Amino acid sequence: MPLPTELVRDFVNTFDVEAQADELSSPADLALWLRERGLTGPRDRASDDDLHTAHALREALRAALGRGPAEQERPAEQRRAAEQRPAAEQRPAAERQRLAELPPLPLLVTLGPDGGPRLIPADSGVAGGLARIAAAVVAASWDRLKVCAEETCQWAFIDSSKNRSRSWCSMRVCGNRTKTRAYRARKRGSRRLQGSNTDTV
Repeated sequence: MPLPTELVRDFVNTFDVEAQADELSSPADLALWLRERGLTGPRDRASDDDLHTAHALREALRAALGRGPAEQERPAEQRRAAEQRPAAEQRPAAERQRLAELPPLPLLVTLGPDGGPRLIPADSGVAGGLARIAAAVVAASWDRLKVCAEETCQWAFIDSSKNRSRSWCSMRVCGNRTKTRAYRARKRGSRRLQGSNTDTV
């Protein structure tokens, strides 16, 4: 089984937001993905309900990784660029909160060897495999897990920078895209301002 941080990242990335490509597009895909990572047995099969739960868990994790203190600390140019996006593309806070709620999964709280609490799956099969992913959130280096600040990307990544300040999965691609959009928005605003200040006779 992958390490908790990598497991959560890889699970979130089963949906590529930019390409609109889903690795978990059927119950069979979900069963295979879980089996390949040692989260289920070879005979475990997924149902449509399991697939719905997996999608809900994945998007809740993506929403949780993309909010909180890290979001408020985004550079001003990123915040301005986000504000320039059409209203339909800006997700309301209430909807983001709803998306960040994890679906019900069979989990138990137990005491680990060190005496501290830990989550373990209370079921086997596909539901147990999804519960293992949810439990991995607790064991993962949560402060290192992020989703790309570029709205069209939202790829999950592990921030290995010393001060945990990365905002994008790739500065060269997504960082540049966001900065270019912010620059163009500033230029448009500057032109409008100049046009409104022009005296007419």
